[in-house]
Amino acid sequence: MNFFKNLFGAAEAVDVKTLVQNGALIVDVRTPDEFRSGHVKGAINIPLGTIANNASKLTKHQGAIVAYCRSGNRSSMAVSEMKAMGLEAYNGGGVGEMMSILGA
Repeated sequence: MNFFKNLFGAAEAVDVKTLVQNGALIVDVRTPDEFRSGHVKGAINIPLGTIANNASKLTKHQGAIVAYCRSGNRSSMAVSEMKAMGLEAYNGGGVGEMMSILGA
């Protein structure tokens, strides 16, 4: 099983609700149209393809960042990119999961 975790980069267990309660920045990495169709309260929209272009916005935040998308795939890629920038980033999974966790 560890082989698959290493191969597919299984998400680490993280308490998203506590991170958000402690001031984590919530980043929706879906497209602007997807964001407009409904998003987590307090989230900002930085589509996956624009993470590098928005580095200053992300690095300005002191503390954790929780990214989410539709299914968790794009947010996983975004988290990898943010971690490569030296940021404390976590994958919140899909938008439905995030709304359920946060009661939004």
